Amino acid sequence: MADSTPLLLSRSESSNESKQPPPSLDETIEHCIGEFGVAQLFQAILVSFAWVFDAQQTFISVFTDAEPTWHCTSDSCTSASDICHLPQNSWAWDNPNDTSIISEWGLQCASSIIRGLPASSFFMGCLIGGLMLATLADSMLGRKNLLFLSCLVMSFSGSFTIFSNNIWTYSALKFVNGFGRATIGTCALVLSTELVGKRWRSQVGVIGFFCFTLGFLTLPAFAYVNRGSSWRNLYLWTSVPTIFYSISVHFLVRESPRWLFVRGRKDEAVSILKSIATAGSSGILMSFSNLEFGKESWNVDTYSAIKILLKKKWACRRLLTVMAVVFGIGLVYYGMPLGLANLSFNLYLSVTFNALSELPASLVTFFLVDKLNRKDSLLVFTTLSGVCSILSVVTGERSANLQMGLELVSFFSACTAFNISLIYTLELFPTCVRNSAISMARQSLVFGGMFSPVLVAAGSRNRFLSYGIFGMVIGICGLFVICLPETRGKTICDTMDEEEYNSTKIDLPVVG
Repeated sequence: MADSTPLLLSRSESSNESKQPPPSLDETIEHCIGEFGVAQLFQAILVSFAWVFDAQQTFISVFTDAEPTWHCTSDSCTSASDICHLPQNSWAWDNPNDTSIISEWGLQCASSIIRGLPASSFFMGCLIGGLMLATLADSMLGRKNLLFLSCLVMSFSGSFTIFSNNIWTYSALKFVNGFGRATIGTCALVLSTELVGKRWRSQVGVIGFFCFTLGFLTLPAFAYVNRGSSWRNLYLWTSVPTIFYSISVHFLVRESPRWLFVRGRKDEAVSILKSIATAGSSGILMSFSNLEFGKESWNVDTYSAIKILLKKKWACRRLLTVMAVVFGIGLVYYGMPLGLANLSFNLYLSVTFNALSELPASLVTFFLVDKLNRKDSLLVFTTLSGVCSILSVVTGERSANLQMGLELVSFFSACTAFNISLIYTLELFPTCVRNSAISMARQSLVFGGMFSPVLVAAGSRNRFLSYGIFGMVIGICGLFVICLPETRGKTICDTMDEEEYNSTKIDLPVVG
């Protein structure tokens, strides 16, 4: 057993060595319960599985809100005709009307604003939900309770969608769905990584990315099985399992001991650490309750986490820089799948190819995250995504296959950059505000995605207004990563005071 004396400070030792920083909770967890055990693996997989349902609800509109194919029923109609200029009795949908909201509610000739209202409402709900709920995981509710409630809201709103009888009710429920979904990925990522030491932290974080890919891949499979059936079936297939998952989270998932400690709930934190302790560490755990750590000097209650981030200059600088980088990534990440309707490919295959491109992105993140610097990785992948996106505009007229290939490389690079950016963000901020910081980064991703539908619509006539702008924005935004400190191999901190102390070693001089 490793000697724990340097880490476990008594009251007298801490008073005599007041000039030295207190041991971090990250170091204590590594030495007390081992870096990674079966209990932590079970927790990580169960928590990360929330990303499966997150992905399904994020991209479900690609199928439920798509315009179905149609055919002519009279000689006065041709397949090249504008459907809005044809008599109603001269054409018909290829499938039953209820296969899409467009055909069921007769929206084929509605304005682009009306047709895009459900998707816009979803992203607006994600944005508002993220801003309103971001700090609850760091303050009142904690990681586990917010994950449970978010999954529950997303699942019930998705289930209630089947009762929609018009575009307005449907859009309102999509807003609620996005509102609930907003913090799922953040809570799952933070909760799964706060139980392990720095050696396995990155690998555990990647589990969520694999689960998101799984959810993305199952969506076109569900849609293909339900082709020709009501669009409501797809919501049932994705929402009902989420209800049962929410119940399992409530009873099986444990709260983050880091968060419990920062909130002053030390006994609960020790109890959880004991329950997941690896063999041979019980002796250390017996003396855990007698330890003293550096307490957070800030009073972190509802919404104060964001105030803390903005008050400290070094934290504000990091947060704004991360949000700028992620904004560019979000424009491509959401814009590419939305633009698949403009390509001459089968919709099911196009979505499947894009979903499959997330798998190598997760693999690259998993195997290289500990070998490459965060800054260099983000810079390379954002640049590659931007270059390929712009090249797809140039080569689109020559080869549709080459255009599709460049689109996939661009999307793959954006996915990889997003994965790395999340791991980078959780390492840049201490435990007391980490969930809020990652939530703000994800909201910046959604904010970038809100501009994607407008650019995709404009790109139907001029591809540069979609893929060209996508490439320029992600390339420029990626350059901001140069302003951030490198965090690979660094010990994550638990309090603002501890992070500020360590920042003087890896950052420029910190003021404020």
